[in-house]
Amino acid sequence: MNVQTKPSEDAVAIVAELGRRAKGAAVALRNAGTAPKNRALTEAARLIRGEKAAILAANAKDIAAAQAAGMTSALQDRLLLNETRVEAMAKGLDEIALLPDPVGAKIEEWTRPNGLVISRVRVPIGIIGVIYEARPNVTADAGALCIKSGNVVVLRGGSDSFHSSRAIVELLRRALATAGLPEDCVQLVPTTDRAAVGEMLRAMDWLDLIVPRGGRSLIDRVTEESRVPVLRHYDGICHVYVDRDADVAMARDLVANAKMRRVSVCGAAETLLIDRAALDTHLMPVLARLHELGCEVRGDGDVRQRDAAALPATEKDWRTEYLAPVIAVATVDGVDGAIRHIATYGSQHTETIVTDNEATAARFLDEVDSAIVMHNASTQFADGAEFGLGAEIGISTNRMHARGPVGLVELTTYKNIVRGKGTLRP
Repeated sequence: MNVQTKPSEDAVAIVAELGRRAKGAAVALRNAGTAPKNRALTEAARLIRGEKAAILAANAKDIAAAQAAGMTSALQDRLLLNETRVEAMAKGLDEIALLPDPVGAKIEEWTRPNGLVISRVRVPIGIIGVIYEARPNVTADAGALCIKSGNVVVLRGGSDSFHSSRAIVELLRRALATAGLPEDCVQLVPTTDRAAVGEMLRAMDWLDLIVPRGGRSLIDRVTEESRVPVLRHYDGICHVYVDRDADVAMARDLVANAKMRRVSVCGAAETLLIDRAALDTHLMPVLARLHELGCEVRGDGDVRQRDAAALPATEKDWRTEYLAPVIAVATVDGVDGAIRHIATYGSQHTETIVTDNEATAARFLDEVDSAIVMHNASTQFADGAEFGLGAEIGISTNRMHARGPVGLVELTTYKNIVRGKGTLRP
């Protein structure tokens, strides 16, 4: 496959060729059985492990370029691959191979009074375009999920992860060929030119869905310009609410994990909400742990009265996805105040409540309108693998089609099958 960077005037031809090859591969993949798809995934996992050194060498080129360009440490963390993360990619492919194949599964069936038997059966969406930034692991996850769910995928990674993504895609394509499936079931846009993104967004004649993963500017552009349906994920402004009935030690450890385990992931907590009734008992143990871990705290007046190290929070902080060791802390009046704050400032991604009061937890889980709502669990569990989905193509904050981690089932639609016996409509 061509992988060199090309000038913008070639973008139309490049994307048109991707579409031609994608359509050619789609029929074969849609009709492939589970066995060849699983063979492709297990072979890809084997190749990723065997070619680990080549993947890391390609990633080192991306990291060097990112450092030279002044990329933030948080984004470099997203970009970085190491032996542990390469093994996690391979393991993810093995796990997806073990999952039930959703294609062909019967969703429901019913019989009409006239004898017609109607059923709904899962089928692939078709051809999916994934546009993403600084996340080479998305290359493996998206490729594997699309193979298993019967969807051809065209990947457009960011220029910052170009070498890493190319190395991974080449292994996926080798694995497909070994399994007797078309290599073009997985393609990488062979240019870093942004004009290719615009061409993909206009490719209504062959693309069935666009999935953008990246910063707000990318999501905004795709949402505004795309003529292809979009499955989007806006900001991960995730909240932890510490209730008056929370166990202090649990709250301390859970907030620290939600914020600081990995600050660069979309499930990292960005705002801590503290029940006013818990200010004098819970606040400082929680903040002390965050300070120990090197987290900057920005708080409202009540917080700053108790924590001399806290900086003043502004209105902008409640709406910010930091993706950095920074957290905003707001005082709220109980669970009602927490629900109101999340409704006002949240991005409908992931929220959690820390409490031992089951009734309070039930209200929070019922009334908070986000894709993922948790009780006594870290927001960093907002992850397809942690949900048992093997991997995810993204966390959807859409209300239509799919919400939360988008795994195999969410990458299918259905068709209606009607069986009659010469049945005529009067």
